[in-house]
Amino acid sequence: MAYSAHPSYSGLFLTVEGVDGAGKSSHLDWLADALRAQGKTVVLTREPGGTSVGERLREMLLHEAMDLETETLLMFAARREHLAQVILPALMRGDVVISDRFTDATYAYQGGGRGVSRNKILQLEQWVQGDLQPNLTLLFDLPLAIAAQRLAQGRAQLDKFEQESQVFFENTRAAYLERAADAPNRICIIDSAQSLEATRAQVAHAVLSQLNLNLTAYL
Repeated sequence: MAYSAHPSYSGLFLTVEGVDGAGKSSHLDWLADALRAQGKTVVLTREPGGTSVGERLREMLLHEAMDLETETLLMFAARREHLAQVILPALMRGDVVISDRFTDATYAYQGGGRGVSRNKILQLEQWVQGDLQPNLTLLFDLPLAIAAQRLAQGRAQLDKFEQESQVFFENTRAAYLERAADAPNRICIIDSAQSLEATRAQVAHAVLSQLNLNLTAYL
């Protein structure tokens, strides 16, 4: 289903998701640059983070032990600030916002991985963001053994999520795939076990089919 503008803003909201080690970060700058080459003003941001408050919360969330519901509440606190200070103003200006993670990550990590009630997450989602959803979500997916190998090779020090168990990541990945099954018109699964070039071609195809923006010249 092709993109149609949200009634309250003219911009585009893209999110990039996947378990740690899925390789999504390798494509963020390329995607932003390719969209800029199409004449778009692009805001590249991340969650948790994206604002001064959000970045301070990020440090706590990634490195401090806490109750699982506290963790979920802090994720949404950072998200609300992110929406108010960065995402919504950019969308109102007509910009393209690309966020490295958004609410799908909370359903996957806190819901699937931690076991927080889906209904509790849904209530927070409706309170914090109303009916706002990304126009397109790219879900980078691959076998967890490959993700773990890439993570070990790419990071000198792992945060508390990256150090979680195999079962945690199995549940997180399953929750991501469940989200994709529930929202096939928004979430496009990218097979990131392939080469960087082949993975990038999938991203370009998804952006073309969903948003009618041709990025193939930048592959």
